[in-house]
Amino acid sequence: VKAREAVAQMGKALKIAKAEGVTIAFGTDAGVFEHGRNAGEFALMVEWGGMTPREALASATTVAAKLLDKETEIGRIAPGYSADLIAVSGDPLSNVRTLETVDFVMARGRIID
Repeated sequence: VKAREAVAQMGKALKIAKAEGVTIAFGTDAGVFEHGRNAGEFALMVEWGGMTPREALASATTVAAKLLDKETEIGRIAPGYSADLIAVSGDPLSNVRTLETVDFVMARGRIID
């Protein structure tokens, strides 16, 4: 019950921040998810925070790269960028929860089992 109340409050805060033009990046050290389950944050950003799936995805890629001052190295699929990719079965822009089941991982150009 307490976790649901906390998520509801975070959703309200996220909606306010979004409405005020605050830059929102994915992830936190103060997680509410078990290790390896943080993709659930995408759904919360959409369902509770009023973000579109595209905005939620950008928060973990291009927006995060810009905030880390690494926008010429990470956050995009482009020549010269770090080859950090995942693949999922489905379209995360239609259903952001597809990101919770990853079928393929590549980190810096190496396939991860």
